[in-house]
Amino acid sequence: MVYVIGVDIGTQSTKALLVDAGGTIVAQHAQAYQVDTPRPLWAEQWPQVWFDAVCECVRQVMAKSAVAPSSVRAVCVSSLYGGSGIPVDADMQPLHPCLIWMDRRAGDEVDRVKAGADLERLYDITGNGVDSYYGYTKMLWLKHQRPEVWAKTRYLLPPNSYVNYLLTGEVAVDHSSAGNIGGVYDIKARTWSDEAMNMLGIPAAMMPERLVHSSDVVGGLLPHWADALGLAAGTPVIAGGVDAAVATFAAGVVKAGDHVAMIGTSMCWGYLNKDVDARHGLISMPHVYNGERDNYIFGGAITAGASVSWFREEFCQAEIAAGREQGVDPHVLLEQRAQAVPPGSDGVLFLPYLMGERSPVWDAKASGAFVGLSLFHSRAHLYRAVLEGVSFALKHNMEAGAKGAERLDELLIVVGGAAHSDLWMQIIADITGYPVYTIVEEVEAALGAALLAAVGTGVVSAADAERGWVTLAERARPEPQAWARYQKLFGLYCELYPSLKPVMHGLAAV
Repeated sequence: MVYVIGVDIGTQSTKALLVDAGGTIVAQHAQAYQVDTPRPLWAEQWPQVWFDAVCECVRQVMAKSAVAPSSVRAVCVSSLYGGSGIPVDADMQPLHPCLIWMDRRAGDEVDRVKAGADLERLYDITGNGVDSYYGYTKMLWLKHQRPEVWAKTRYLLPPNSYVNYLLTGEVAVDHSSAGNIGGVYDIKARTWSDEAMNMLGIPAAMMPERLVHSSDVVGGLLPHWADALGLAAGTPVIAGGVDAAVATFAAGVVKAGDHVAMIGTSMCWGYLNKDVDARHGLISMPHVYNGERDNYIFGGAITAGASVSWFREEFCQAEIAAGREQGVDPHVLLEQRAQAVPPGSDGVLFLPYLMGERSPVWDAKASGAFVGLSLFHSRAHLYRAVLEGVSFALKHNMEAGAKGAERLDELLIVVGGAAHSDLWMQIIADITGYPVYTIVEEVEAALGAALLAAVGTGVVSAADAERGWVTLAERARPEPQAWARYQKLFGLYCELYPSLKPVMHGLAAV
């Protein structure tokens, strides 16, 4: 029997899976950590935290399984979108924390790009827009605000590329991570864009020359790490990619029109398409499977599950205490009460813009809001409104994406923590109008990374990879009355942001 290991570096935890050639999970382990948020709208992490978590998770799955090191054919690491990337010096030592995807500090850099660059040309080259979400604006923040770091920087490495370097001694960047940076990558030519980097003032030398596909072998595992991890020296390390695209691959998305919503701390909804158009307001990158041909195009909310967690922690102490006494998750109690609230939360709408917002709004100064409150409303109303608000944000992105899609499949697959909630799955079905399916196995990007490892080393064939290792289960179908009500409310939801934008920006300036 042969095995592969898939690892996913997430925003708040790293997960590893040891999987056999048929996709059966033999062992798994996760390790949690916290994002550093030293100032409002800042979010960063030192890469050693990620590498330590990767090593511990791999050690643990090997120890739990007692599988022979020689039976493990490959390791593959996917990771959160690393924003700026990790600036490393000529000795490959990190110089500064990585400004991750949710960091919004680069507002001045966005203004500079909009004022000084040929935006239409930038859109055409990269397939992406201008926002502080994108890694290239965060790179420019380092250039302008940390010139001493910039002067010493040899490379800017995505998280999985940095981990792969430590494990193998080889420097390479996968195409999905390169494309997701925006601003520096030619989405049509599948290479770094000297023209775009010259336009922006980012040295091309900071981008590693070696670009690889997500299932390519970066290098062999170095002997000292092999000993530490319980693996064989020389075990192939596969490139991996951006976690949202890898999770999409895990869900069986391999052809144009397939689409998946990944709802965890944030929300990413994405689909496959051959053509891209930055003007639709979504993000584009090569897909992690058939990436030379297909693009993964996605949009999303910065705070999805994070909105739910925020509401629970700040306003639901009674449910938290009751859950502790009863030995149940407080979300279960909140959902029981929210289930009794009708669709539309009796007139309450929630904007989930708690860290600014990504697509299709693209406004770092956007802020969250409850609208429609009265003395009648309870915590249950507000909790349901939060679930509905994130679901409206999902629909908002789906409508933007549909403008450029060749087709969209008739069902919506949802992965991530939100899939544990029956209520939320029904709300999503009712708001989007799509039947909702989830994955029985309850794993996401880590399984996709394992599948990439299997593809990259020939453990599975292309046909097997396209069939996937997961089982889909129908969770909810749109209820006609609820759908009709949500259609009206969605129109109001879309009107809220433009109406409140002057107030949001005014408050941000106070």
